[in-house]
Amino acid sequence: MKFDDVLAEVKGFGPFQYRLMLSLTIPRLAMPLQFLLNNFIAFIPPHHCNVSALDDGDVFRNLSSEERLIVSIPVEGVGSLSSCQMFAEPQFHLLLNSSNTMVLPTVHCQNGWVYDTSIMKSTLATEWDLVCERKKMNRSTATIFFLGVMLGSAIFGQLSDRFGRKTALLVSYVITTIFGFASALSTNFAMFAVMRFFTGFGTSGVIIASGVLCMEWADIKHRSLMYIVLTMDWSLGCSLLAALAYFVNDWRYLTAAATSLLLPPIIYWWWLPESARWLVSQKKDLLKRIVVENEKGKYSFLDLMRTPTLRRLTLIAGSVWFGVASSYYGITLNVSGFGVNIFLTQLIYGAIEIPAKLVCFFSINKIGRKLIVSGGLLLTGLCLICVIFIPSDMAVCRTAVGTLGKFFSEAAFTVLCLYTTELYPTVVRQIGYSCCSIIGRLGVALSPLVALLDEVWVGLPRLLFGLMASGAGLLTFFLPETNNVSLAETLQDVDQRK
Repeated sequence: MKFDDVLAEVKGFGPFQYRLMLSLTIPRLAMPLQFLLNNFIAFIPPHHCNVSALDDGDVFRNLSSEERLIVSIPVEGVGSLSSCQMFAEPQFHLLLNSSNTMVLPTVHCQNGWVYDTSIMKSTLATEWDLVCERKKMNRSTATIFFLGVMLGSAIFGQLSDRFGRKTALLVSYVITTIFGFASALSTNFAMFAVMRFFTGFGTSGVIIASGVLCMEWADIKHRSLMYIVLTMDWSLGCSLLAALAYFVNDWRYLTAAATSLLLPPIIYWWWLPESARWLVSQKKDLLKRIVVENEKGKYSFLDLMRTPTLRRLTLIAGSVWFGVASSYYGITLNVSGFGVNIFLTQLIYGAIEIPAKLVCFFSINKIGRKLIVSGGLLLTGLCLICVIFIPSDMAVCRTAVGTLGKFFSEAAFTVLCLYTTELYPTVVRQIGYSCCSIIGRLGVALSPLVALLDEVWVGLPRLLFGLMASGAGLLTFFLPETNNVSLAETLQDVDQRK
């Protein structure tokens, strides 16, 4: 008999599973805070050159603050001050006629910048002047973090399958906490980048090990229920981040606050149960009545390529992960790109995920995993492409369509995480999930870099994200359906599945 049969005999969903989900809520609540922290700590506020050094005598000194800006900084676009240029010398004639400033000689900011601190009191940009020609360094912090997540997905996948889900969780808790607080204490940008890389490395273990641990304690009937309820904490965390950043608007304190949520889980980790499925797969003396496969030895990523079925499964599932992750974070990491208050946008983005998960909850066992993932991705792509054609002055409309795209991408991402754990057998489930996660995190890491293409054409990033989402949606149709199917335990089970 297999473990699903044992769970069915004991009515496999009750207080034990509820306690397990509750114990994993706090650490998983901290994950969106870390993943989306860049929306606020790397926020670039309105800024202009510091013109205090442009003093040639009493004339400049006696001008008002507004007049000093008029004679010192050129105007761009629709009347806004240039962020990166200043006049080589004060142009006092502009006090009488402020037109035709484009022909006047300008230079790059010579004495730093003055920042608007009304939104965020302190950010990475204001701390280390990561603006203008150094703007790409500011954007790169998100990529650095997600490269750490990608590496962590590989390491923690092996660690979890080799030493157990529970051990992987403790290691990830400790690493994330140490480097999270170290990020907040960084004294320069290079140190911060390294600390954030290892913070991302640790967070990947929390995500993949906790999700698999929960799912492996659920029976067939309640598997989707348990996973979707568990992922609600991500949506709550997204909304919590908006409120937290609003009240804690200094990047150091905000980073520390986001990390502090992992302190309680480290303490009560001892009471977490290990996955019985993993114990059985390791031939542990826990449930002798359960039949396990005759294969012996340890598994690695190479085993995902052992059979044609597993190779095909991994290549397709990995490509779908790339598409859904890049498009999801292409929207999520762009809270300032729709022209609405960043705190409100973050709150809306978090709130819209809750109904998306509820739709998944009530439909997943009726229409299956495949249709939700593919449909969600195709509709996400449509929304992203539609935003391109909405004028920039229609900020509310752009935000509404962007939020709708976030709704569909969240639905697809939620179900895909569950779907992936069901596609792989127990002996390589964590490794298979990690492999797909690595490919997905590569898409996430590239998202901030793709966003830089808005300097070529403002609609290019959304077009690329939309095409990636649509392509992933079409690929999903080539995956097998797992709705109401027992979890595969061995590699042979996958080959025999239709």
